[in-house]
Amino acid sequence: MRHLLFLLFLPVFVFGQNVDLRGTVTEASSGKPLSDVIVSISGQTEIAFTSKEGVFVFKDLPFGEYQLNFNLLGKISSNLNVLYNASSEKIAVKLEDSSLDLEAVTVNAKAENDFGRTHLKSIQGTSIYESKKSEVVLLEDISANLSTNNARQVYAKITGLNIWESDGAGLQLGIGGRGLSPNRTANFNTRQNGYDISADALGYPESYYTPATEALQKIEIIRGASSLQYGTQFGGMLNFVFKKGPKDKKIELTSRQTLGSWNFFGSFNSIGGTVGKLNYYTFYQHKQGDGWRPNGGFSQDNIYVDLTYNFTENFSAEFNHTFSNYTAQQPGGLTDALFDQDARQSFRDRNWFDVDWNLTSLTFDWKVNDRVRLNSRTFKLDAGRSSVGNLERINVADLGGNRTLIAGKFDNIGNETRLLTRYKLGKEYGAFVFGTRYYRGVTTSIQGDGSDGSDADFSFVNPENPENSNFRFPNTNFSVFMENIFNISPKLSITPGVRFEYINTKSEGYYRQRVFDFAGNLISDVKTEDDLSRKRSFVILGLGASFRQSDDLEVYANVSQNYRAINFTDLRIVNPNFSVDPDLQDEKGFTADLGLRGKKSTYFSYDLSLFYIAYKGRIGQILKADQPPLYLDYRLRTNVADARNIGLEAFLEYDVLKALNPSSSKSLSVYVNGAVIDAKYINTEEASIKGKKVEMVPPVMVRTGITYRDNAFSSSIQFSHVGEHFTDATNAIRTATAVEGIIPAYQVVDFSAAYSWKVLRLEGSINNLLNQMYFTRRAEAYPGPGIIPSDGRGFYMTLGVKI
Repeated sequence: MRHLLFLLFLPVFVFGQNVDLRGTVTEASSGKPLSDVIVSISGQTEIAFTSKEGVFVFKDLPFGEYQLNFNLLGKISSNLNVLYNASSEKIAVKLEDSSLDLEAVTVNAKAENDFGRTHLKSIQGTSIYESKKSEVVLLEDISANLSTNNARQVYAKITGLNIWESDGAGLQLGIGGRGLSPNRTANFNTRQNGYDISADALGYPESYYTPATEALQKIEIIRGASSLQYGTQFGGMLNFVFKKGPKDKKIELTSRQTLGSWNFFGSFNSIGGTVGKLNYYTFYQHKQGDGWRPNGGFSQDNIYVDLTYNFTENFSAEFNHTFSNYTAQQPGGLTDALFDQDARQSFRDRNWFDVDWNLTSLTFDWKVNDRVRLNSRTFKLDAGRSSVGNLERINVADLGGNRTLIAGKFDNIGNETRLLTRYKLGKEYGAFVFGTRYYRGVTTSIQGDGSDGSDADFSFVNPENPENSNFRFPNTNFSVFMENIFNISPKLSITPGVRFEYINTKSEGYYRQRVFDFAGNLISDVKTEDDLSRKRSFVILGLGASFRQSDDLEVYANVSQNYRAINFTDLRIVNPNFSVDPDLQDEKGFTADLGLRGKKSTYFSYDLSLFYIAYKGRIGQILKADQPPLYLDYRLRTNVADARNIGLEAFLEYDVLKALNPSSSKSLSVYVNGAVIDAKYINTEEASIKGKKVEMVPPVMVRTGITYRDNAFSSSIQFSHVGEHFTDATNAIRTATAVEGIIPAYQVVDFSAAYSWKVLRLEGSINNLLNQMYFTRRAEAYPGPGIIPSDGRGFYMTLGVKI
């Protein structure tokens, strides 16, 4: 530990030396000095960065003739031949603006080379991504149904993702990577513009709110060693980055109107621009429809405001506010026999779900000088979710009566502050990031009887004394983290990291255990007061290495410890389909990666990786039948065993037309995205799961497609295959309740196309082109319980205008 901390803090003790060659870089149009310009010398590894005064220096440079190269995003790169001797004058360089603004350069330049998929640079902003598995979806360059947030298409080129489909409108996102459960994306640290958006990052990390894909610039996914900078989750970090207003316009209006199957209507309208020092972007989105199955209607509204004020070139403040609300009827689950009979039928017409999400953030970004940058984000969540309906097994008829109502409120506030400094050590440059995080969350969860009607009534029959439980869950988290890039040579780097965590989770309230006889009469009602507190603190470590043979070829490896806190809210939910072990413990383990990524010119891109995830006391579900008086089978959520996931992920994309003619304006790319995962339980005394496969882990996933693009037209067809897998640790094949059993292998084909003409854009898509009947999940509660069928064939058409 002492050696690692010494390495991390080493940059603090490194000081610069005298310089000989000096110059300045300014903006051609205004004459203002430009900071952070990268200045390099052809044929040499040494580089320099301009200061806020636009000054660059090279030390101890022998007299001679050199070619200096100047690069800055948003400016036209420049080369200058100089004859350096004792009488040389100070060098002065002016850089012209690029024809595209900064954001456009970031997106379009990557799209040209990476087919709408790329990975993060080693350093971006105040974050370090060196030697990490990172993937970025560039939304401007993919052909997908954005109006419905179609996850199969949006994440088609992200390796190793299992996708749950709970609704056809994209109201909720359910993705899990590398064999982790996709349930409401809870195994990712889920963020928006760099700050948390889930219900409670520690106590209840489920994401009920999904950002509008039509408003996004990109989606970043960082896995493996991302636990050190972004929390302790095994799954890594998922970050949605919104668009900003154009820098060269005072106002830009975008409007997109979508019609689709089952009376789907979507309207997206945004305004953005730059006025003086203020950049702004805001949108309103509305979606509604009837759903593919009866009792599946929904209505959603999203509002977003972003204001960024640049006080100076080096200091800015950004304000975000997001409001999202949707109400959806849930048609319930099906048994295996009912699904085989007719996947569209519904036997629940009294189940509803409602979400209100309010997110606010304030971010300060300060470029202290050309080497040091400080970023501080403060974020606030005021949100709630309510579900009302019949939670009984789907093989039990709904005969009316009071429904079960579960209401949760989330009141969270947090701050994450990062300081990044670049420094020179010997002949190479390094980077050091130091960060702190404070998070305070208070979740309330109430479960009791709701109304006996069939409408969307989210009020309790007995609000002062709920029949099942009433809990308050305060959570406090404080973290300190550090990472450092040591460039051993121009090609080899090592990145150690460390994170300290303090977690205090509490549970305050009561729960009631009620037993009914076969006639529905209450025969026992025991109320138990509960007051728990769990404090823990720990240190996790990580180490990464990267070797770049060239700019287009990198080999990387990393290993990182992980920790996942239990969800206190799960412990006190009364559900006839499952129970939770009161002695449930936090999960511990580590992840390891070995990867190879690169590209060849503009026509071939690849990303290959091996991973290993180790769990100690993995939380899972096993089938039991030991609860009196009926002794029916049920799921028990507990620390079932140690487990390990081993997998291979591969992504390849080849542009046929670019390979034949690199200067061609047309593109015909073929991609293959595949993952093979072997996940098993180990070190267990539980006979029912010994040697069994880990649930929710498809052994094979393949997504492949062909995309054609020219200046005005694009089209894509995609094929997805997901292998058969289990939903519980005992690997049950089929049960009467349909809550547990296999997920059969399924295949889905999607088609989309778009045509642009001047300010207009016409888009069309056919989801599930071959009208396959399949399902991706079995639900234990909402929106089930039972099998949740995925949507059949659906048609969508979007007309957009940008002025």
